[in-house]
Amino acid sequence: MRRNRRGLPLMIRLLIGCAALGLLIWVGLVAFVTIKEKTVPASRPQDTQAIIVLGAQVKADGSLSVQLQWRLDKALEVYRAHPQPIVVCGAQGTNEPVTEASAMRDYLLQNDVPEADILLEDQSFNTRQNLKNAQRLLGEGVKKVLIVTSNYHLPRAMTLAADTGFEPAGAGSPIKWYYWPKNHFREALAWVKYWLQKGGILPY
Repeated sequence: MRRNRRGLPLMIRLLIGCAALGLLIWVGLVAFVTIKEKTVPASRPQDTQAIIVLGAQVKADGSLSVQLQWRLDKALEVYRAHPQPIVVCGAQGTNEPVTEASAMRDYLLQNDVPEADILLEDQSFNTRQNLKNAQRLLGEGVKKVLIVTSNYHLPRAMTLAADTGFEPAGAGSPIKWYYWPKNHFREALAWVKYWLQKGGILPY
C-alpha cells in the first residue's frame, strides 16, 4: 500500500506533464500555421500562367458555403486583373448535391468568366489530388500558377504545389472569425500528417 500511495502522485505528475507537453506542442503548431499564413509573399497576377482554386463545402441546397464563395471572389479579383485559365477543383462530398468543381464553375460563369477559361477538376478529394489533377489538365508547359484557397490553408497548399512540380504563388481568402480555432487546429494536424508522409512514415 505504501508503494501505491507513493506511486500515485508520480503517476499524476506524469499525466500532468504529458498533458502540458501535448498542449505546448499544439500551441506551437497553431502558432506555426498562423505565422506561415501571415508571411505568404505578395503575388502578381501577371507573373502566373493559371489560377488553381481549391474547393470547399457546397451546401445541401446547392449553394456555396461562405468559405468557398470567398475563395472564388478572390480568384475573380485576380482573373479580372489578368485573365488566365482557372482550374476549379473538388469532387462531390458527403451531403453535397453536386461536385464542388461544377458549383464553382457555375459561380464563375455567373460572374462573366468565359467558359473557355474554366477547367473542371472534379475527381479529387484532398489537396494533393487537387494539384496533381490540375497539373494534368494544364499540361506540362504550365509551371507558374496562383493557388487560391483560404488563408490558413494556403502555405501547405503552396508547399504541396511545389512538391507536385509547380512554381506556386498564392492568394488567400479570409474565413469567418468563429471558425478560426477549428480550422487552425485541423490545419496543424494536416501539417503533421504532411511531414510524416514526406518522411516516409505514413503512406501518401
